[in-house]
Amino acid sequence: TMNVEREISLLVEEIRRLGTKNADGQVSVKFGVLFADEKCANLFEALVGTLKAAKRRKIVTYQGELLLQGVHDNVDIMLLQD
Repeated sequence: TMNVEREISLLVEEIRRLGTKNADGQVSVKFGVLFADEKCANLFEALVGTLKAAKRRKIVTYQGELLLQGVHDNVDIMLLQD
């Protein structure tokens, strides 16, 4: 099994790379952008699982429980900590 902590730190890096800062300085990225990114596709075996783990640890937040490609492409994934 992949190290969850490592997966999450990679996820944070990718959100920073692909995301944009809002007025409050928080970085967010659309799920569809993350999902469609080639580097992310190669990095994460289970992007959704990594997102869920990061959400449980209060590192990211997003609407809903499970994100599905297509259906949730416009859901914002917000980075809660730097």
